[in-house]
Amino acid sequence: MTPLLIAAGAGLVVVLWGVLTYNALVRSRNRVDEAWSGIAVQLKRRRDLVPNLATAVEAYAVHERDTLVELTNARTDASGATGRVWRERCERRLSGALLAVYLAAENYPDLKASAGYRELRQQLAEVEDDLLGARRIFNSNVQRYNDLVQMFPASFVASFGRFTPRQYFDVETSVERAVPHAKSGEKGLAAGGQAAA
Repeated sequence: MTPLLIAAGAGLVVVLWGVLTYNALVRSRNRVDEAWSGIAVQLKRRRDLVPNLATAVEAYAVHERDTLVELTNARTDASGATGRVWRERCERRLSGALLAVYLAAENYPDLKASAGYRELRQQLAEVEDDLLGARRIFNSNVQRYNDLVQMFPASFVASFGRFTPRQYFDVETSVERAVPHAKSGEKGLAAGGQAAA
């Protein structure tokens, strides 16, 4: 009778461990999804400011038509992107297009002096700061989730529950892209809007 009780007790412990591990995986996956919604909100806020920026630049910088067309096209693609990989690619393109507009604006003192342009730049800077924070939270949640999915013995439950690792979100903002890179010696745009030396 004792071996039977020991076996039943061990079986109960394994089942209980499996349920707790499964619930931990679900909870962790839900945190990743919640953190992604924070990124999605910031990306939408950024895209919503782009038409106003394009209009402000167009009024002063009539020779920057190609730059503005690229900005508009990048925004359109990012707005309609589905799937994480394609969406990240489109958002990277939008970050590059925003940086190109900022750099082009450096050649137009009247545009840089415009209150409307400065206000839009400030709003975009705030959105991109919020995006950086949302990205940190998301990537932190992804790391915890991936650790749980990939580490033994939880990986055993993860394989049965079809939990798969998630990708990190690594889209740079326009300000991050503008930071000089030591290897290439590239110049960029500092957060205040001035060309970095």
